[in-house]
Amino acid sequence: MDKIKEYQNIIVSLLNEYAAYGQSAPGIKREVVADKENNHFQLVTVGWREGKSFVYIVAFHFDIIEGKIWIQQNNTEAKITDELMDRGVPIQDIVLGFQSPQVRKLSGFAVA
Repeated sequence: MDKIKEYQNIIVSLLNEYAAYGQSAPGIKREVVADKENNHFQLVTVGWREGKSFVYIVAFHFDIIEGKIWIQQNNTEAKITDELMDRGVPIQDIVLGFQSPQVRKLSGFAVA
């Protein structure tokens, strides 16, 4: 399997596990959004809380850019980099996209 397909499968599997974790409130659901053609992946929570307030939260957003997994958003306490590495993604293929390039070079992860 080529690296891009492998990374797509790793991300989708990870997002599906988080989507299934715990219970959502009535009227609210977790959705995995996977655009494998353009390499964009998200876990979103969407719905209506008690029919009164709309909820739309992006928990995770990943992109695959030039063979590397870019973490664009992590609105959780999860150590998602550790989980990616546990699934076989090398540290040099993980980019903390939400960090500025100046901070990224100090992170120990890929810069770009």
